[in-house]
Amino acid sequence: MFGPFERAVAGRYLHARRGERFVSVIAIFSLVGIALGVATLIIVMSVMNGFKADLLGRILGLNGDLSVYGISRTISDYDALAGRIRKVPGVESANPLIEAQVLLNSGGYNAGGLVRGMTQADLQGLKEISGSLVAGSLDEFGSDDTIVVGTTLAERAGLSVGARLTLVSPNGAATAFGTMPRVRAYRVIAIFDAGVNDYNASYVFLPLHAAQIYFQMPRQVTQIQVMTHDAENVGPIRANIEQALGGTQVRVMDWTQSNNAFFGAVQVEQNVMFLILTLIILVAAFNVISSLIMMVKDKTADIAVLRTLGATRGAIMRIFLMCGASVGVTGTFVGTGLGIVFCLNIEHIRQGLQKITGTDLFNPEVYYLEHLPAKLVWAQVFEVIAMALVLSLLATLYPSWRAARTDPVEALRHE
Repeated sequence: MFGPFERAVAGRYLHARRGERFVSVIAIFSLVGIALGVATLIIVMSVMNGFKADLLGRILGLNGDLSVYGISRTISDYDALAGRIRKVPGVESANPLIEAQVLLNSGGYNAGGLVRGMTQADLQGLKEISGSLVAGSLDEFGSDDTIVVGTTLAERAGLSVGARLTLVSPNGAATAFGTMPRVRAYRVIAIFDAGVNDYNASYVFLPLHAAQIYFQMPRQVTQIQVMTHDAENVGPIRANIEQALGGTQVRVMDWTQSNNAFFGAVQVEQNVMFLILTLIILVAAFNVISSLIMMVKDKTADIAVLRTLGATRGAIMRIFLMCGASVGVTGTFVGTGLGIVFCLNIEHIRQGLQKITGTDLFNPEVYYLEHLPAKLVWAQVFEVIAMALVLSLLATLYPSWRAARTDPVEALRHE
């Protein structure tokens, strides 16, 4: 498509001579603009992919892919129901538990919290908790006075292994003076770091038997937490569970329903950020148009001479297409390399910037996660590359067409 003559002339035009530096400077800025636009788009999309994947993994790891709730708030025959659920294809585990809100009290610290009552075996199988203990162990979990808390709660309340944490539930016994809240202190046997600040600050775990006694739910649970082998395709599994539990007074809800608003907002934000950051590449493409138009204006006499020597309009157009496309292609691949390297080392870069500036650039209390995640999705990277190349190519069409339409007679006469 591009002959040796056209490549040679295009290469000569890209090396500015004295008096042509201004056009070269604009081309360099266009290249830098495209590179920064591509790199920024890859970095932002990768960070949002990582944020979504990390948050989804942690939320599902603690809350399960599906939950089975009783129509009358509690489930009595939970062992039988859990056994039927485990037989459904695609189900990894089904764990009965009690979940209820309480007031957490320790000394002068008071805050709302969420209690989860689970068996020792089920808590051991919950790797987000059992695999992230920073103090203590789960060996004693099972006694009626034991409790497991998160690191943020332990720091705020001044708790350590062996300390006492008091739970206050508003659903107490009715007396002549009104409803009296239930109050009981539990001994901290382990402290976990789930990686999500909200869970570390508000979630506490009790043995299932102790939770049944405290919340006055003998031989009852509030839900059955279900883990599957494929959380992304949880819909068919939910339908199979509903069919397996047909005739029982329960309802099944998966993570796409319970967290639909949250993850929907993340997806909308990701799409909007993609559109906004694409404008950076679009602005750089306009710079390519400007620099190429100025080059065509500057090379009018050269174009006329080339035409008189036998160069066709197609050859002239291809020469300037190569001049503009070389800027776009170079900027695209430089930006791609920069974005990939940045994503692969983003946590080290963040820590380095924190040391230099002395500020916390990723507060876990605001962003829910303990570190800055980045997940490269190669399909998205190729989409960004393709989009940048197409915009760069489109930016060269009009100036190249104008150069090919130059009348050599008129150009030489004015020259």
